[in-house]
Amino acid sequence: MSKDRLISLDVFRGLTILFMTIVNNPGSWSTVYPPLLHSEWHGCTPTDLVFPFFIFIMGVAISFAMPTKSYDNTTFNKIVTRSLRMICLGIFFNFFGKIQLFGLEGIPLVIGRLLITAIVGYALMGNFNAKLKTYLAVSIFIIYLILAYSGIKSYEIVRLPGVLQRIGIVYFIASLLYLKTNQRTQLLVAVGILFGYWALLTLVPAPGFEITNLEKGTNLAAWVDSVLLKGHMWEVTKTWDPEGILSTIPAIAEGIIGVLIGQLLNNAKLIRSQKATQMLIAGIILIVLGQIWNIIFPINKALWTSSYVLYTTGLATLTLSVLYYCIDIADYKKGTKLFLIWGVNPMIVFFLSEIIPQAMVMISFPNPKIATGQINLLDYLYVAGVQPFFSNPMNASLVFALLYVSIWSVMLAYFYKKKMYFKV
Repeated sequence: MSKDRLISLDVFRGLTILFMTIVNNPGSWSTVYPPLLHSEWHGCTPTDLVFPFFIFIMGVAISFAMPTKSYDNTTFNKIVTRSLRMICLGIFFNFFGKIQLFGLEGIPLVIGRLLITAIVGYALMGNFNAKLKTYLAVSIFIIYLILAYSGIKSYEIVRLPGVLQRIGIVYFIASLLYLKTNQRTQLLVAVGILFGYWALLTLVPAPGFEITNLEKGTNLAAWVDSVLLKGHMWEVTKTWDPEGILSTIPAIAEGIIGVLIGQLLNNAKLIRSQKATQMLIAGIILIVLGQIWNIIFPINKALWTSSYVLYTTGLATLTLSVLYYCIDIADYKKGTKLFLIWGVNPMIVFFLSEIIPQAMVMISFPNPKIATGQINLLDYLYVAGVQPFFSNPMNASLVFALLYVSIWSVMLAYFYKKKMYFKV
């Protein structure tokens, strides 16, 4: 691991992805503690902080990855390729469960899907030369689009947006802004995005509605998704997508604020204590502004409202300032190793922690407790291996998630010891 890495940022990233893994892998979705669920609509739970924290952290990391701000065709190609690789990894999550192979079913089909996963994962995370990386990313992206719009039944409703897709888009735009503009311009762009998005959602009614609204499925962002992403949205709703087109715009502002904080941390004119103090003050101001804006433009993750951007970037900045002071200034690193090993290898967790549970759900066998029923492997491990030991089903569900995290921690510790880092 490079000596010039900001350890507090790696720890922050590790904390975030570890929490994400807990949130995404309960024993049962019907018995989950409320803080580990997204808010129903307006509002913000701890779970609603995971995604914006990732985008903020990515923004901060941009200035560390490109401290000299040199821009040329090579740099541009690297940014495009990295963005495409993230987008392609994200889209693959949605294709995985729909892959069909020569009429295979059951375990043989799962094995085939996992083999394709290994090929795609290697193509998008392998350490090739720049030209081959670009070729593979572009080719895979084109294949996705061809399959999604080919009319093939298996893929005609595959979802195209997603978490990594949004991160890839934000990374591309935030990186170019960082390299091509100064901090004043970056700040103005972020402010313009937040006010512009607020104006769109509160002043422009969705076609078919006389007045604007911020309700599920009837707001302007939902209408844009229903027109441009028809048939390729989140399956739970099918009328709008939580990582849709219009709501990606304010997420760009989230990334830009992260870029600005990263440049503060890279400012050689400031001593470290000044950087920590300025981050602390900035975080508090952003939180307050977000809460004030919340009065007329509610904090909402699904819509990624401007108040949500300010509030979550404020919390992220505040958290980073505390970690920066404790780890990089006070040199207090006790207890951070676990989060560090998660933080330096986020992409492999992102990728496989989505694939593995899907694969386990696809493996079914007769339920030993119900003579005529079937149970999948993931549910069986929970029902037979964890649930019987707890009277409180919420505790059982949480422990299952913690066990899953423990397994990942062992693997990541091995990767860290062997200096194996999986990057896009």
